[in-house]
Amino acid sequence: MSATTMTDAGIKDDARIPLRGHLRHTGALVRRNLLWIRQDPESMADALLMPVIFTLLFVFVFGGSIGQALGGGQDQYVQYVIPGMIAMMSMTLSQGVGTGFSQDFNSGVMDRFRSLPIGRGSVLFAKISVELLRMLFATAVLMIVAVLVGFDITSWPGLLATVALSTAFASSIMWVFLTLGVIMKSAQSVQAMGFLVLFPLQFGSSIFAPTDSMPGWLQGFTDYNPLSTLADASRGLMVGGPVAHDLWVTLGWSVAITAVMAPVAIHKFRTKS
Repeated sequence: MSATTMTDAGIKDDARIPLRGHLRHTGALVRRNLLWIRQDPESMADALLMPVIFTLLFVFVFGGSIGQALGGGQDQYVQYVIPGMIAMMSMTLSQGVGTGFSQDFNSGVMDRFRSLPIGRGSVLFAKISVELLRMLFATAVLMIVAVLVGFDITSWPGLLATVALSTAFASSIMWVFLTLGVIMKSAQSVQAMGFLVLFPLQFGSSIFAPTDSMPGWLQGFTDYNPLSTLADASRGLMVGGPVAHDLWVTLGWSVAITAVMAPVAIHKFRTKS
C-alpha cells in the first residue's frame, strides 16, 4: 500500500473513532512513552538538572547586583527570579516534544502508529501529556532548590495557580514544536529552530531582570511577550502584586496559540507522507 493511500485510509478511520476510543488510545500511548522513559532514564536529565543549574547560576552570579537594583540583595532577587524560572521551564522543556516527535518519525515508530487503527490525534495528545508530566517534575525540582536558596513560599494557592497557568501556556507552545517536529527533517533542526525562538523570548522578557532599564522599543516588545506576562502573573500570584492584566494576557496567548497551531499540527501529522 502506498504512503498516500495509507494516509487517506488513516484519516477516514480516525474520523470514525469515538471519543472513548481516542481517550483509550491516548492512555495507551502515554503508558508507552512513560515506559520508554523508564527504560531510558537519561531522557529525564534535562528536567532534573536544568532547574538546578539555572537557579544556582542566576541566584549566585546575578543575584547580588540585580537584587541591589531591586532595592534589596540576593534574597530579594530570589523572590523575583523564581516565579520567572517557572515561566522559563514551561517554554524550554516544551521544545522536547518536537525533538522527540522528529526522532520517532526518523526511527519509523510513527509509520507504525499511523498504520494502526488508532486516533491520529491520540499520538499528539499523548506526547503533550508526557511532556507536561516532565515539566511538572522539573517544576517540583525547581521549587525544592528555590526553598534551599531562600525562597519564601508566601501563598500555596498562588503557587498552585502559577503551576496551572504555566501548564496551560506550555501545552499551547507544545503545538508549535509538534508542528516543527512534523515538518522539519531532523531533531537537530527542531532544536536549532527552537533555540532561535526561545532565546530572544526568554532574555527579552522580565524573567531574569526588570525591564525598566531596557530601551523603549524593547520594552514595547517585553510588555506583550507571553513569557513576560507569564512571569509577572506568576510573581503576583506567588509573592504579591498585580495579577489580572498579565493573567488575562497570558491566557489569551495560550488560547490563541492553541487555536491556530493545534489544527495545523494535527493536519500536518495526518497528511505527512
